[in-house]
Amino acid sequence: MPKAAGGRTRPYAGTDRASAAEVAAVANLAGRAAVHEERAAPPGAKPVPVEHSHPGAGLPRTLSFDIGGTGLKASVLSRHGELLHEPVRVPTPYPLRPEQLVSTLASLTEGLPAYQRVSAGFPGMVRAGQVVSAPHFVSPDGPGGRPTEELLHAWARFDLQGALASALGRPCRVANDADVQGAALVDGKGLELVVTLGTGVGTAVFWQGRLAPHLELAHHPLGRKGLSYNEMLGDAARRKVGNKKWNKRVRSTIEVLRALMFFDHCYIGGGNSRHVDFELPADVTLADNTAGILGGIKLWERS
Repeated sequence: MPKAAGGRTRPYAGTDRASAAEVAAVANLAGRAAVHEERAAPPGAKPVPVEHSHPGAGLPRTLSFDIGGTGLKASVLSRHGELLHEPVRVPTPYPLRPEQLVSTLASLTEGLPAYQRVSAGFPGMVRAGQVVSAPHFVSPDGPGGRPTEELLHAWARFDLQGALASALGRPCRVANDADVQGAALVDGKGLELVVTLGTGVGTAVFWQGRLAPHLELAHHPLGRKGLSYNEMLGDAARRKVGNKKWNKRVRSTIEVLRALMFFDHCYIGGGNSRHVDFELPADVTLADNTAGILGGIKLWERS
């Protein structure tokens, strides 16, 4: 059982374990994980609107977790999006089992202001609060390492949303990290697509401001050679082929996604968005990376 702040132990909801086929699918994705780096916003990025008022005025306050492959961060935000405490961070420990993630996140809340609800962005496929894939965490060595059967089974179908709610004693919502970032960016008009470009590629889709079921497009084939979005647009590919050729790939991928989804608007975020140097179509906007912080609030408002 995970330990909450102060050393108290709380139960968390039990989880169903995945079938052998599901475990095999997760293992296949593990080596192709998408990581979304936090960098300064690129020039011309769309700012995230924030209401300004006296810090802490009004409830509810939201405890927001940013779960990453290298670090775990937490902060509390007012209902207006104001940071009520400097973000606290610890390195992501490995090997990392689900119970250890929950207890480590709970320990980050010590000393933070009071909060009424919890949000978390998770680097993998999340469905109804359950982890469908955790590509960073299924290897004892972390991102890029070889998965083990033990960790694959431990993470498959783990009810992270229920576990955090039980450990912290507050209602909780968990979504893919790109979904959380997108929740702060979209305007709520038509079909909006969010693409994050970092070490890998993340995507989120919204219809009339409501989050659609998550799709791991990063692992889908793109291009004539059958390479995935990650393999074509990830940071390793950018460094290999150079920014000029990488930008051509980004440009063509936007049109592929347009033909696939007929989006009304597309937002490009993530650490490598700063390398996008071509003129974007009118229905495509570079995103401000502060969206990753405010998404914890918007996830509740838009759900």
